[in-house]
Amino acid sequence: MSAAFKLAKNDAKIGYILKGYPRTSETFITNEIRLLEKMGVGLSIFSVKKLEGEQNHAMVRDIKAPVAYLPQADPLSESRFSRWLIDNVPKFSTSHALLFKKQPLAYAKVFLECFAMSFQYRNSFFEWPREVFFKEFLQAGYIANAAIESGQIQHLHAHFCHGSTTIAMFASRMSGIPFSFTAHAKDIYLQELNPGNLLRKKMRRAEFLVTCTGANEEHLQRLAPKGTKIYKIYHGLDTQLFANSAQDSPIISDEKVPVVLSVGRLVEKKGFDFLIKACAILKERGRRFQCQIVGGGDGYTETLVQLIKELGLEDTVNLHGAVTQEELRDIYQQATLFALPCLVVDNGDRDGIPNVLVEAMAMRVPVISTDISGIPELIDNNVNGLLVPEKNALAMADAIEKLLINPALRQQLGDAGRARVCQDFDSQVTTLDLKDLFVSRLANVSEVLHECCAGH
Repeated sequence: MSAAFKLAKNDAKIGYILKGYPRTSETFITNEIRLLEKMGVGLSIFSVKKLEGEQNHAMVRDIKAPVAYLPQADPLSESRFSRWLIDNVPKFSTSHALLFKKQPLAYAKVFLECFAMSFQYRNSFFEWPREVFFKEFLQAGYIANAAIESGQIQHLHAHFCHGSTTIAMFASRMSGIPFSFTAHAKDIYLQELNPGNLLRKKMRRAEFLVTCTGANEEHLQRLAPKGTKIYKIYHGLDTQLFANSAQDSPIISDEKVPVVLSVGRLVEKKGFDFLIKACAILKERGRRFQCQIVGGGDGYTETLVQLIKELGLEDTVNLHGAVTQEELRDIYQQATLFALPCLVVDNGDRDGIPNVLVEAMAMRVPVISTDISGIPELIDNNVNGLLVPEKNALAMADAIEKLLINPALRQQLGDAGRARVCQDFDSQVTTLDLKDLFVSRLANVSEVLHECCAGH
């Protein structure tokens, strides 16, 4: 016990549980880890997937936290479940055997809960059990054993409240280490990701949870069991990295073609199809511009490519692959304005506050987006940006045209946007709030350990 107490005082760590690390599209998580380390919080990272072919942002090189990649489990969809078990259980068997020796009762209870959940959270009585819980149980056992063996990890924290948090919940119950989680967007709103009362169960068991918008906070408060601790902490931005002192030109010269920029994964909720339709409207009006959509491809890419062809916009709209933060910063500097027509998908999926909007505003690029979800928490219409109704290509076209023809308004909105981000979205401030939660949690653990030591 004395060694454990010494550890609690000097080497206590937070175990971060992520589905994949580092992801190009999740700069907010990478930046959060980097800043927590800079603020003195000890971290260890558990990554469920080892990502291949991802471009790494420069900030990843600054992170010193050890990264443990879990054994790579095969996709459940590629074989019968019995075959999947035969192929994948051996990958986790050593850690589970060691964990069972250390915590036999807790291990058995969680296995039985996992088994019960696979039936409880089926879509219907006649469906097969939900096999994903067994996969997450295997992954949780690996993390629980590693956390106990390290002797350092005293709190677990997961990002996204579906798979990663299920793993964190199982690992917490098997190891006795408390957990928390950050809820973001579709993980909150899509029922199939947390069927039945599963999200409420996670909220009840977590020490606390964090979410990134006031809209999310209100939604979660309506679902939360009594006593749940929910904290709103905006995703912060490195306002020194994303800074542009250059002022917008009062006139767009004949030589310079205006650039309408949009950034994000090519998925339905970003509303890129409505931006493309808006471009067609502007082209019909005789407006001269180029539209660049920057983001990694997804299943929705072909839909956008086909739409560009149908509207004859091959010479106007360009789809560009994913880039690093450093490359994106240079792209922002070339933009005349930024447009992101986010929408709520029929299944409820939506963005919170897209980080690219915060980045563009920090770079003094005037922004246009839609009045859904948490976006109005960032953009005050006609004050630091423009808001239009979702799924409305005509309104988006009118807003783009308004900025194209009005350089004074572009500069006014760009300057006000930068001020808004610096005031409420500077990561040095937002991450400090998260650090305080973790430090308070570790202090409570240290106090308990101290009392145990005194008792002995």
